[in-house]
Amino acid sequence: MATPASALPASHAGASGRYYRRFDVLDRVMHGFLMVTFIGCALTGIPLLVADHAWAQGFARLLGGFQVTMLIHRICAAIMIVVFVGHVVRVFATAARTGKWLEMVWSPNSMVPNLKDLEDVVGHVKWFLGKGPRPRFDRYTYWEKFDYMAVFWGMFIIGGSGLILWFAEELSPWLPGWVFNIATLVHGHEALLAVGFIFTIHFFNGHLRPEKFPMDMVIFTGRMPVEELQEDKPAEYEAQVAAGTLSERLAEPYQPIVIRAIRIFAWIALGIGFSIIVWIIYAMVFAYQ
Repeated sequence: MATPASALPASHAGASGRYYRRFDVLDRVMHGFLMVTFIGCALTGIPLLVADHAWAQGFARLLGGFQVTMLIHRICAAIMIVVFVGHVVRVFATAARTGKWLEMVWSPNSMVPNLKDLEDVVGHVKWFLGKGPRPRFDRYTYWEKFDYMAVFWGMFIIGGSGLILWFAEELSPWLPGWVFNIATLVHGHEALLAVGFIFTIHFFNGHLRPEKFPMDMVIFTGRMPVEELQEDKPAEYEAQVAAGTLSERLAEPYQPIVIRAIRIFAWIALGIGFSIIVWIIYAMVFAYQ
């Protein structure tokens, strides 16, 4: 069980109404760019995928034509790749600066799956079935790690095939023709899979679970109520208390006007995401054959 507030040291017992800094500014900025560019790639990629259909041509005309649609798609993709590379460089630079290479792959702060995640999966299923207690999640849950690792898969598969298609003319003297055919198929199908996953499974895990519904603001604000940390990630909370570092990570909540602006931005992103899912279903049923 999570440590009750009454059992905390005096400096922590007054944490009610205070917020825990879970993500720093750079984490949130990178996620924001990744989110916006992913939506941009999805909005422009679907019409390009089924460009021979009237509705796709109409949408492309709204953007200025298929050439402009392709340009927007490539700009979003390029920014996404830069953000991804920047994140990887940051992870390795942090490990090099601190000397904590093992912690990068094997610690509560690591996004690399480990044996505890497998135990949490089994424990979570038992909890769903009423056969055991809820797992004591640490800083990152198994589904958060799965979403994180999926980005690497997507970058290599979708990003790699996209770069082959982008620079097809330059690569054609060096690669056989079948490579471009496979890249075309892989890029479109994997992109549809990624879009479907992000706007259903990822949205559900992040925002639509009963304890988070209708929206989890932590990835946008970087902060979560201390009581929510106790309940949601008890292992992380207790580790901070044991190390005496919880107070260092406490922060005041943002002003209501800031929260309102963030909510508007987040709801627009969620609305676009769900609309794209409807769009994909329509395209799969009536267009993408």
